[in-house]
Amino acid sequence: MSQLYAILSARSEVFVVEQRCVYLDPDGKDAQAHHLFAMDDVSGADGAQGRPQVAAYLRLLPPGVSYEEASIGRVLTGTAYRGRGLGQELLNRGLAQANGFWPNAALRIGAQAYLQKLYESVGFASVGEPYDEDGIPHIEMVRRVHH
Repeated sequence: MSQLYAILSARSEVFVVEQRCVYLDPDGKDAQAHHLFAMDDVSGADGAQGRPQVAAYLRLLPPGVSYEEASIGRVLTGTAYRGRGLGQELLNRGLAQANGFWPNAALRIGAQAYLQKLYESVGFASVGEPYDEDGIPHIEMVRRVHH
């Protein structure tokens, strides 16, 4: 239960508070998702065991949940953990797991536009035009399987 709380807290911290985007994060898709995350048990100033925090997180959604294709979403790195490559490492692991769950399946994402180059670096290509989602520019991207 503490991991679930930490995940939902991190998602709210980044997507609702930090990005000032009012929306309901628990969207009914989490029960169908595979969740990948890196945790950090933060100790208190007195050395006492603290509460676990999410350093990085993403979820993998099977085909037919968000899109016809499988999908990666809710990708985040906690503010205290940025600049260490954790997000890139978790994304690479997510792509490997997606390939394991759904071999030869394409992946489709609704990426925040400022992250387009990151997703292009791991094989995604933009499709369609940029669009606004909750006041944030997004671009739909697809990563096709190469045989």
